Amino acid sequence: MNQYDLKGRHAIVTGGAQGLGFAMARRFIDSGATVTLWDMNAALLDEARSALGMQAQAVVVDITDYPAVEAALEKTENTGGSVSILVNSAGIAGPAAPLDAYDIDMFRKIIEVNLIGTFHVNRVVVPGMRERNYGRIVNIASIAGKEGNPNAAAYSASKAAVIGMTKSLGKELAAFDIAVNCITPATAQTRILEQLSEEFIDYMRSKIPRGRFLKVEEAASLVTWLVSQENSFTTGSVFDLSGGRATY
Repeated sequence: MNQYDLKGRHAIVTGGAQGLGFAMARRFIDSGATVTLWDMNAALLDEARSALGMQAQAVVVDITDYPAVEAALEKTENTGGSVSILVNSAGIAGPAAPLDAYDIDMFRKIIEVNLIGTFHVNRVVVPGMRERNYGRIVNIASIAGKEGNPNAAAYSASKAAVIGMTKSLGKELAAFDIAVNCITPATAQTRILEQLSEEFIDYMRSKIPRGRFLKVEEAASLVTWLVSQENSFTTGSVFDLSGGRATY
């Protein structure tokens, strides 16, 4: 395993209680960082914090609630110091259904969590990074945001929007030592699959030329480089983790 130097860095990882977020938090800690996990699930969050040890702290927060996000950042920095790394991994997939039959409230909820929530977290963290002239942000999008998945219009739309927002923010902050990038993973073997039917899961696996789902450790490896000081030039970019599925 390659070693990256994150000593002295403080990272927020949203959705950090499980899945991709937890794997990234673990890799950051192994690289010398301190990490604050943000998640809605208090029980899972406590388990994750305990598993990660003394270099981790945790804050329960609903990222769709902007005042709560502001309060979470204040608590995070009061306890762990200034935040120099942000990974937005919180998200929901929602049920599979054709667009003309998709539940309107569920469509709105997916957009609220995946897009508006990611916007909220970026919005509160950016001013401090800009003031200190240093930061690394990675927003977790999806291959669905590039290609669109059938019967997943809300999820696909939300992740496409995260890609666009990341490109925009990367350009806004290009004059600073702040890198803003996103990754577009194919389906990873995480609990998000519990929200989907076996038929839909089989469909997604069949689209991946490598013939398997992404391992969370593979995503953590790429993201750890993206949030390191070594990533000093690339910003506003999209990094593919689709196992050969992406055509661009």
